[in-house]
Amino acid sequence: MKFFLRTLLSIFIIVSIIIFFNYSKLNIIAGYAAKNTASSVFLAERDAVFTDTTDTNFSPIDLASNSINKEEKTATSSAFGLLTRKAVYREGLGSVLITDDYTETSTPLIPKRNTPNINIAFPYGNANHKDTIFPNIEYTKLNNVVNNMFNYTNKTRAVLVVYKDKIIAEKYDTGFTKDSRLLGWSMTKSITSTVFGILQCQGKLNVKDPAPIDEWKNDDRKNITIHNLLQMNSGLAWDEDYNTISDVSKMLFLENDMTKSQLKKPLTGKPNESWYYSSGTTNLLSGILHQQFATHQEYLDFWYTDLIDKIGMNSMIVETDLSGNYVGSSYSWATARDWSKLGLLYLHNGQWNGESLFDKDWVSYATTPTPGSDGSYGAQIWLNAGSTYPDVPKNMYSFNGYQGQNVFILPDEELVIVRLGLTKNADVNEFLSGVIDAIK
Repeated sequence: MKFFLRTLLSIFIIVSIIIFFNYSKLNIIAGYAAKNTASSVFLAERDAVFTDTTDTNFSPIDLASNSINKEEKTATSSAFGLLTRKAVYREGLGSVLITDDYTETSTPLIPKRNTPNINIAFPYGNANHKDTIFPNIEYTKLNNVVNNMFNYTNKTRAVLVVYKDKIIAEKYDTGFTKDSRLLGWSMTKSITSTVFGILQCQGKLNVKDPAPIDEWKNDDRKNITIHNLLQMNSGLAWDEDYNTISDVSKMLFLENDMTKSQLKKPLTGKPNESWYYSSGTTNLLSGILHQQFATHQEYLDFWYTDLIDKIGMNSMIVETDLSGNYVGSSYSWATARDWSKLGLLYLHNGQWNGESLFDKDWVSYATTPTPGSDGSYGAQIWLNAGSTYPDVPKNMYSFNGYQGQNVFILPDEELVIVRLGLTKNADVNEFLSGVIDAIK
């Protein structure tokens, strides 16, 4: 009788869990945990215990139990023992969630990297940066501002302040150093946009052209341009909610080909009149980028040869989906110093150590406010034109990501400021204005 009652109670608990969370939510909980565990352990080279107590210890992701297989380079996560997801790490491509029908029939193509050990100082080489004392900087005030970003509430992992191409402040949380790769989340969108800018400036595409999507040619979506997609102003339906079973969570944790999710959506507004933030749009753009190259290898290589490795972001890895497309919305990893280099490239209007990757016109284009965004968004880049940060110059712009990943570019102040962490709770307006105030 006791056995029967225990069994009945167990069944009741299992059914209650399923009803409360539902199958799809369990799938996403386990998927998020497996994907991020694999990337943290095998790409960022952090151990599993550290990952469990930091990156995956928030609700409801902490409901999953995680394990790794170092030999196979896989991470497996189970939600209450009812549903299990697995992610596999592939050198050069990062980690990816696999599906039940997944079989690795051949070695996947990986990007060809060119990461020479250039023995000159930051930012143009890999040697240690040169300490520079600027008489106009109040260093005690600056260091206090930076130190204030590191507490339990802010959960900051890295802060880097670059002034006139020189590092003037740098601090890391326990367990992290200047060599630690950190996930940029949606800062990856700005990388995707930049690749378009490079192709535009090379004369290989025109962002004002209609999006080259065959499925749209016979309906009203044929009027959507690449420009509309870059500005997230296409009018396409999308639900960007990370707290529910939404379009974005299904795309990131259930789809094999993430470039298709937005493509299938109908119009719910008019192009250029319906701004809405959509990670699906950025992955659709990654698919459009794929079409610009004759082979998959060329697509994989271009992001590195013409941007990432070109400016010495040697630590960066942009992860792909199961179909081999870069997850241009969300999955790129780099050190804080390397993240700052993308900001410096924009600060210098596309010029890098005497070479032009794109021109000032692209910077102007990418930082022009999207209609309907209240001055907050450009071409996959966030803006302060609408005074989101009231005590910071309006011409500041930034690459932003989930949980408070930021690269801030302040053109007039000649500043690039990087902040990477695990929460948006930090008072960014106070932080940025404090840094500015320390530089007279």
